[in-house]
Amino acid sequence: MPQHEFDPPERFIAASVGPPGQRTFFLQVSGSGRRMTVSLEKEQVKVLGERLADLLDQVAGFDGAPEAAAGMTDNAPLDTPIEDDFRVQSLSLAWEPARRRVVVEAHEAADPEELEDEVSDQAEVALLASIRVVLTPPMARAFAQRCATAVEGGRPNCPFCGQPLDPGGHICPRANGYRR
Repeated sequence: MPQHEFDPPERFIAASVGPPGQRTFFLQVSGSGRRMTVSLEKEQVKVLGERLADLLDQVAGFDGAPEAAAGMTDNAPLDTPIEDDFRVQSLSLAWEPARRRVVVEAHEAADPEELEDEVSDQAEVALLASIRVVLTPPMARAFAQRCATAVEGGRPNCPFCGQPLDPGGHICPRANGYRR
């Protein structure tokens, strides 16, 4: 399993490409002359940003406060060309207390059906690729804020059911199937 480590990265962002309702979400990390881009689901970006903010609130103190990240905000778009190196299957988040650093890992897992001959126990999971990003608390806070910004740029929600509205409306379950 190739693991690509960025400790520390020059840049680590979450962003999306495409019109609302058809967006593809990416994490992009660069450093030491290397750049990796991975694709993932909107919900993964949302949860990663929320959990990262929660972790910083609990363990980082003033270093992880929103004020500490004020000068580190990166609103620039993704670097081009935008080609994903792999699709993220799982994310992990950890606090490294000795160094006071946040560790974010993104993993691509092999499809169990492809490994049925090689793996006797289905509980085992083979990781195909992995990215490990080590962030200072201010960098982590700026990244969490960028995650929230990336997720917010989508379609507005229906005021009745909360589901995303398409430009032409949608069939609302709260309105007994009528188009809103």
